[in-house]
Amino acid sequence: MSLKVGEIITFERTFTTEDVELFTKISGDEGIHHLTPDEQGRLVVQGLLTATLPTKVGGDHNVLARTMNFEFIRPVFIDDTITCEVTIEQFEKQDNRTRITASFICFNQQEKEVLRGSFTGVIL
Repeated sequence: MSLKVGEIITFERTFTTEDVELFTKISGDEGIHHLTPDEQGRLVVQGLLTATLPTKVGGDHNVLARTMNFEFIRPVFIDDTITCEVTIEQFEKQDNRTRITASFICFNQQEKEVLRGSFTGVIL
């Protein structure tokens, strides 16, 4: 599948307690807000776990990331469903590889922005 400049790829994910527990073990990010529920019984999802959302596009299209920029707007909690919209800004074939630049925005089920940023990379 070839990507096109201006194309928007959208997908969503609901984070679970198990996701946070597994990421805690893998990353070592043991902040108390990831281990102890708040007054509403929710754990905060690690920022870098949330930041895995736009990397799905990279994985789906075999992108080797060169740069990744993230701006964390508000916390994500377990049971939040996050929608990620990735916009292809550049998709250019060069010699034996293709350069890609994309921007993304992620928002929760209340349509509040939680994360935005961009990435660049190459597809071999």
